[in-house]
Amino acid sequence: MPKRILSGAQPTGILHIGNYLGALRNWVALQHEYESLFCVVDLHAITIPQDPKQLAAKTKEVARIYLAAGIDPKVSTIFVQSDVAEHAELAWILNCVVRISELERMTQFKDKAKKQRENVLAGLLTYPALMAADILLYQTDLVPVGHDQKQHLELTRDLAERFNRDFGETFRVPDAFIPKVGAKIMALDDPAKKMSKSDDNVNGSITLVDDADTIRRKFKRAVTDSGTGIRFDESRPAITNLLTIYQLLTGKSPEEIEANFEGKGYAQLKSELGEATIEFLSPFQQRMRAITDEELHN
Repeated sequence: MPKRILSGAQPTGILHIGNYLGALRNWVALQHEYESLFCVVDLHAITIPQDPKQLAAKTKEVARIYLAAGIDPKVSTIFVQSDVAEHAELAWILNCVVRISELERMTQFKDKAKKQRENVLAGLLTYPALMAADILLYQTDLVPVGHDQKQHLELTRDLAERFNRDFGETFRVPDAFIPKVGAKIMALDDPAKKMSKSDDNVNGSITLVDDADTIRRKFKRAVTDSGTGIRFDESRPAITNLLTIYQLLTGKSPEEIEANFEGKGYAQLKSELGEATIEFLSPFQQRMRAITDEELHN
């Protein structure tokens, strides 16, 4: 039996280039090596208030993005989380296994709770238990995740091992798949924070539906570091982030990229990065426009 992978995205906003380069493209490659399940995790989305009609529309859009990116429904299973009641059922059982102290330690909860303060919903705290249920329900072997979800997957592993110890062997203990490059694409307006589809500043991300002029404008406004020279350097996170995006778009090595931009300025980097992004997204956007609602329901 081939090993199984599972991953998903929330329908809380328009997916961006970081989602594509760090997740979707890897899913497309992995689907030919593993039994693959890709979920639109709409139950996770309601940890913050959502308009039901908008959530339904966004859920459909994420499914359309999966197909346009190259997820093949003949090879992989694409489904909506809320269509499978067992996700919520297992989440409740795991809520009775996980400790509150473990949930409160989750970095993502602490960060989001600071922003929402008095309006924090219980679902935000118990989000990791639902994520664990998503994974364990399908006896998943491998979970493609970004760095921001690594802590949640470690908790999933702990819960699986605890449940197996207390109630007998029930769940497979999953492993993480974290790409060496692109697991965490940073925001264009602030290289200290991750590119996010829910960011209030629309200039922080390149969405998968941005037109050519918007892409050029956003890269032109992207933050850069002080100093000169264009090279990969951890002490210069803004430039390194732009170069990482360029590397993932073009497939060139860091050495080739640094040689290409030797003696050039930031404006040239931003210009070439914008054109590379437009060229990369153009066929995807064409495929996305061609997918009918009927195809989504088949």
